[in-house]
Parts: sequence; C-alpha cells; structure tokens
Amino acid sequence: MNHKSLIFAVNIHKTDNMIEKAKRKLARLLPITILFLLPIFLLAQTASKDNLFQEISLPDAIAYAIKNQPLIQQSQLDESITAAQIRSKLSDWYPQVNFNYNLQHNFLVSTNLIGGNEIKLGSNNTSNAQFTASQIIFNRDVLLAKRTKSDVLLQARQSTSSEKIDLAANVSKAFYDVLSTIQQIKLAESNITRIDRSLKDALNQYKAGIADKIDYKRATITLNNTKASKKGNEELLKAKLAWLKSLMNYPEKAELKIAFDSLQMEKEIVVDTLLSPDYTSRIEYSQLKTQRSLLDANLKYNKWSYLPSLSANAAYNLNYLNDDFDKLYSNNYPNSYAALTLGFPIYEGGRRKVNISIAELQLQKNDLDILYFKNAVNAEYEQALAIYKSNLTNYLSLKENVDLAKEVYDVIQMQYRSGIKTYLEVITSETDLRTAQINYYNALYQVLASKIDLQKTLGQINY
Repeated sequence: MNHKSLIFAVNIHKTDNMIEKAKRKLARLLPITILFLLPIFLLAQTASKDNLFQEISLPDAIAYAIKNQPLIQQSQLDESITAAQIRSKLSDWYPQVNFNYNLQHNFLVSTNLIGGNEIKLGSNNTSNAQFTASQIIFNRDVLLAKRTKSDVLLQARQSTSSEKIDLAANVSKAFYDVLSTIQQIKLAESNITRIDRSLKDALNQYKAGIADKIDYKRATITLNNTKASKKGNEELLKAKLAWLKSLMNYPEKAELKIAFDSLQMEKEIVVDTLLSPDYTSRIEYSQLKTQRSLLDANLKYNKWSYLPSLSANAAYNLNYLNDDFDKLYSNNYPNSYAALTLGFPIYEGGRRKVNISIAELQLQKNDLDILYFKNAVNAEYEQALAIYKSNLTNYLSLKENVDLAKEVYDVIQMQYRSGIKTYLEVITSETDLRTAQINYYNALYQVLASKIDLQKTLGQINY
C-alpha cells in the first residue's frame, strides 16, 4: 500500500468513527428531545380541544358565534381600520418635516444676451438639498376630522353591535329549531317502543285466535311510518346542525351536542307583554342619531368653505454649483425662508352654495328617517306581539292536547286488552297522541322564535 492509499484509509476510518459517535450522541439526545417536545404538543392539542364543547348551551353558542363568526371579525377589523384612518387624518395637525435632494448635470447651460454680451446662466453641475417644515394653523378638512372622530368611531362600533344582535337572534332561532327536531326524534323513539309493544300484543292475540291478522298488520304499518318519520327527522337534524355550525363558525367535522333543560326551556317562553316599545333602546335609532351628528358636521364643513386656510412654512436650501464635477460640493450657496400662507376662496362658480344645500337636504332626509323609524317600531312591535300571543295560545292549547291524547290512548289501550275496544281505535288514538306531541314541539319552537323577534323589537337584545 502506497503512502496516499494509507492516508486515504486512515481518513475513511476517522470519518466512520465520527459518524458512529454522532449516531450514539443522537440516540442519547432523541429521547430527551421527545420528552421536551411532548408536553408542548399535548398542550397544543388540549388548547385546540378546549375551543370545542362536549355539550353547548344557548348562551355558550351565542358567545362562541360572536367570538368566531367571520362577519363579526370583519366588522371589528373595520373598527380598527376606521381608527387608523382617523389617526392618519389627524396627523395633518402635526408639523410636517421633509427633505429633498437633487443632483443635476446640464449638457447645455442656458445663455442670455445682456448688454450685448452673452452671459451663461448657471453651471454645468448643480446639486441642492432642501429641508422644509410646514404647520397647518387652520384647515377645514383637518378640523372636520378632529370634531367627528368620536362619532365616526361610534358609528363603526354600532355597526358591529348591530351585526352581533342579528347574529344572536339567528343563532337562538337555529338553536331552538335543532332542539325541536331532537325532541321529535326522542319522541319517535318512545313511540316506536310503544308501538312495537302494541304490535307484539296484536300478534299474540292473532296467534291465540282472539283477533285477526288485520290488527297486527295495522300496527306494522304504524310502526313503519313512525320509523320513517324518525329517519326523516334525523336527516333534517343534520341540515339544521350544519346551519347552526355555519352561524357559529363551528368546525364542520366536530360533533356539536346540544345541552338543554326541557322545563327551563318551557319557562323561557314567557315575556312581559305589557311593556311598551322604546325606540331609543334600538340599535337602529342609535345608528340614525350618530348619522345625524355626522351629517350636521358635514353641513358645518361646507359652511366653512367660505373661511380661509392658513399655514406656516419654512425651508432651508443647500445649493452647490460648479462646472467641475469633482469640485461640485466645495462651495455652498445656501438660502432659507419662513412664510405664512393664507388661502382665501373668492369665487368657485356657486359650488359652495350647492354643497351647503345638499348637506341641508341630507340632514332633513335623516330627520325623516328617524321619524319613519319611530312609526315603524310601533307597527313592528304590534306585529311581533300578535304573532307571539298567537303562538303562545297555540302552544298552551297543544300542550293540553298532549295530556288529553295520552290519557285517551292509555284508556283505549287498556280497553283493547280487555276486549272492549277494537285495535283500529288503538291505532287512531296512538296517531292522535303522536300528532299532538309533534305539534306541541313545533309550537314550542315557534313561540320561542317569536319571543326572540319580540325581544328584538323591544330592544332587549344588546351587545
């Protein structure tokens, strides 16, 4: 083996040793690294799961929707954008300091004839640097921004509040709709159990020769219809849950279980119907009042168009002139100044009068909007109150019907087993009971939904 081969073999041996040492070191560090990262990973998983609910109540659903709904988030971003735009506009009140630099080479220098002599005006190379400062003393644009900033911010917040109110009402209705369907599915399950037991009784009586096969076939038909109704509600529940999730911006694949108390839900249907609507408590009225303040400010802004604008200006200029570029910056010929600038509009073709008239008409239109809203609130309240009372009356009647239908069914079922009543009467009473129960839960949902509309007209839903 020659000398070069020996060196090459030694280098390979050293490299193999280094690789083996690195592997052993990595093997020792890997478990430690995993143990270090595992809590972080688990914490991230826990944090992700904590954002979801095992069971969700209506207040939790509304709170989750307000926090996660993209429309609300967009409205909140609009608030931030509006605040930033106001700060940008108000920055004009502060002194404005600027710097400009220029370097210029003249290929042909301007020449003029003075006293019969050709005089070159300028030099081949010029350079200047300029520092300027300005301060607005009076300007109607900046004054408008300063006086309306609070109203503009309030308008943005009121828009977000309006979005939240509409979202809370829609989530509540969707939540109650899901509850109604869940209750109907549970009702179908209990009916299937009852009808299945009735089917067995009819089949046993047929086998015993007490009744013919018509009875248990009727029971089979009723059982199949109830199962089909249950399956239909289960499919409908998926769509209603999907709608509720979309309102909440809840993860599409995540399971959403509804937590509710039937007795508490029945207690929540009550609302004070003796209250009178107060239009000033409505978010729409607050928005109209804010809009009026802004329109009033716009009217003043157009009237300010007759006032002059005043600003202070100052500048310091560094001027360098030389035909020789290498010596351009050897001599400086500075100049500076300070000035007050007064701008006074004299005649603009009648535009200012027209703008003032437009601003006054917009203000009058807003006053009429407020008047219309006052009248509309009362009509809206009367309509919502009438629908609520109608649904409440229907609900109370149907609730009583459930008790009566259950009592009738129990009596007829007992009489059928005693041989007094026919099975047709059992089927009829069972159908009446099932219909009464379904109508009851539909009525409960309707009265809860109409209660939301009534509360909204009263201005009781606020965020």
